[in-house]
Amino acid sequence: MIARLLAPLALLAACVLPAQAQDKGLGAEREASDVLSAVVRVRAKILANARSAETLGLQREGSGVLVREGYVATIGYLVIESEAIEVTGADGRSVPATLAGYDHASGFGLVRLLAPLAGKPLEVGDSAALAERELALVAGHGGRDAVSVVQVISRRPFSGSWEYLLESAIWTYPAVPNWSGAPLIGPKGDFLGIGSLIVGDAAGRGVPSPGNMFVPADLLRPILEDLIAMGRSSAPVRPWLGINAEEIRGHLLVARVSPEGPADVAGVKAGDILIGVGDEPVSTLADFYRKVWARGAAGVEVPLRFLQGAQVKDLKLRSIDRARHFRQKQSF
Repeated sequence: MIARLLAPLALLAACVLPAQAQDKGLGAEREASDVLSAVVRVRAKILANARSAETLGLQREGSGVLVREGYVATIGYLVIESEAIEVTGADGRSVPATLAGYDHASGFGLVRLLAPLAGKPLEVGDSAALAERELALVAGHGGRDAVSVVQVISRRPFSGSWEYLLESAIWTYPAVPNWSGAPLIGPKGDFLGIGSLIVGDAAGRGVPSPGNMFVPADLLRPILEDLIAMGRSSAPVRPWLGINAEEIRGHLLVARVSPEGPADVAGVKAGDILIGVGDEPVSTLADFYRKVWARGAAGVEVPLRFLQGAQVKDLKLRSIDRARHFRQKQSF
């Protein structure tokens, strides 16, 4: 019983402490080396005309984790609209790669290696079992020097302004600067989440607590084979409108409209206040998204009500598949 309780702590220690400072045995050291061998660096050169270039830039770098032989999971915003991808393993060797799949609903991106890379893939674990106050590792690329022990400080929903909603995001403390695409690793050495954001309120809205938000690995497990085979999930595609909104004093303020997206085509402007989906009022991002997604898959017409200046306007937006709005690398 005692050995089973100490084993997770031994693995954590083996990953973050020099071998000579450990007294946990060679087994934990070897297991830690195997775990860290799965962590890679991901560099992406983005298409010059990429729609995401304005907000995310043309050169992106972060981490990723081997989840299958030849496949690396990372956060999708690092690799969407990429022209070229380079992955560097724990041994320092770099190989070219390509975008294998992307899932807007979860935010996961999957990269396919174009040459063999050393490293042992990690098992995709049960992130739902990771409870508040538990310890975990955040492993950015760079070996033991880039590994941090964190505590799960909250499990709660996350609403992103880019038509994105997680029902049970993983929030950790303290903040880790090398978070983007970094795997969250549990005491068993399994992959439990992918680094998405650095935040100032990991413990809850309005509570000063610098930390990070991770996308649960449970969202990757059911779609991983789809991403490998088809580049996307086989589930119905959520409707996308191209509206970036912010919650301000109980109202939804349109902060940005994606050029040439459905909202732009329909006449939605930055500064408009979104007040309803059809006749149903909305005041939070989560409520807005759920009401839109409940109307059907991508392609469905979505009636929205806005306050534009002093006038209330009803607009009908023809939703699309978010992935089809991205620029694609030309193949000849």
